[in-house]
Amino acid sequence: MTVRKAVILAAGFGTRFLPQTKGVPKEMLPIVDRPVIQYIVEECVAAGMREIVMVTALGKEVIEDYFDLDPELERLLEAKGDKERLGQIQNLRQMADIICVRQKGRAGNGHAVLAARAVVGNEPFAVFFPDDVIISDPPAIGQLADVYNRLGGTVLAVQEVPREEVVNYGVIEPETIEPRLHRVRSIIEKPTIEQAPSNLTTVGRFIVTPHLIDVLDRTPPGRSGEVWLMDAFDTLSREEPVYAYQYEGERFDCGQPLGLLKASLRIASRRPDLASGVLDYAASLTSGPS
Repeated sequence: MTVRKAVILAAGFGTRFLPQTKGVPKEMLPIVDRPVIQYIVEECVAAGMREIVMVTALGKEVIEDYFDLDPELERLLEAKGDKERLGQIQNLRQMADIICVRQKGRAGNGHAVLAARAVVGNEPFAVFFPDDVIISDPPAIGQLADVYNRLGGTVLAVQEVPREEVVNYGVIEPETIEPRLHRVRSIIEKPTIEQAPSNLTTVGRFIVTPHLIDVLDRTPPGRSGEVWLMDAFDTLSREEPVYAYQYEGERFDCGQPLGLLKASLRIASRRPDLASGVLDYAASLTSGPS
């Protein structure tokens, strides 16, 4: 079955960006001139996933508003003859069918996925952590969908990290099938260096089968009393095939300030209207004061 639906988990507090995120959701922080969440939606659409469920929480209403109709703004741009910006604004509400659902209490990312169950139904779907912005062609989620279409089963995006960094991620126990592709034998969430079965860690892109919902229903609260996707994936790997794919692309952790800054510089450096100015300024920083 073709993967048509995507679930974007956008209910987090964004504490690493406080005090800014007291008033602005972290998903709405800008990378150049677009919010982080728009890059995620555009990745969904590029992979053919136009039915999108955003799991939000109290104070996140601006995300839903961002992708909605704004008649007054559109009339203003039309009256000014600003066709370029008018087209950009109209595209926001036309690019996908977006449904927002509330996570009733922030009780873990597994609990957040369960909030979308009525919308995803009994079919495979993609799951995104919006902190992870990935520049790739083809889109990273599309690479996972290709594996799903070929093999079936849940597919997790993974990357290699230095051994000392495994403590920050979900770490898989891999059985290599072919270059970049592994069967997942188990997953440990944020292990010690000694516990980690490899240095292949999960990234916020997953294609999941409907059986994940059943597993999440019986996954007990784990660390911090919350329900975690990694615990559910570990159980799932013992009940049906779960695969891990080392995606091709450049990832930025936009859930923390340095990652957001790096993403902004990288994306600006690829834009013809900004590249020369950004690169000249970056060079001036490294060369020191004149």
